[in-house]
Amino acid sequence: MSVIDISPLSWEALLCCFLSGIIIGLERQLRGKPVGMRTSALICLGTYIFIAITRHVSNEITDPSRIIGQVITGIGFLGAGVILARHGAIIGVTSASAIWVLAAIGAVIGVGFPWLGVKLALLTVGILVGVGFLERHFEFLQRGVHHNPHARPKHPPGPSWRPTRDSE
Repeated sequence: MSVIDISPLSWEALLCCFLSGIIIGLERQLRGKPVGMRTSALICLGTYIFIAITRHVSNEITDPSRIIGQVITGIGFLGAGVILARHGAIIGVTSASAIWVLAAIGAVIGVGFPWLGVKLALLTVGILVGVGFLERHFEFLQRGVHHNPHARPKHPPGPSWRPTRDSE
């Protein structure tokens, strides 16, 4: 056994896990959101390891697809940890979703499609950045779940409006 031999894992898959995690984590980190580069790379890597090892130890009695289901359940708890209620608003749902996607990417890499995982990471960042751009530039997309109740109104609501401590 060689020092650089990591069978049944592969260096290519580990690289793809690292790249996928860094791609998504960098976007989250640059925006000051939870789940930065380290966490993202570790989620992707951990999921890959579970899936790849399961493929190696499976036999005719075991069902390796059950591990994917268990990863989905477990990652849900990790994602729930970044969701918070603050001042009546729920925050962290997008970061929780990113955690879920990172685990899915790790699973894709674990079942044997390493570069597809990197492509999915790029697609994920495209969604995060692209939808964010659309929300900032189209007013009708700024309502609903992304409405910031503490943001200063663009136009004061009337002649008697005066800024309060909460609206500043």
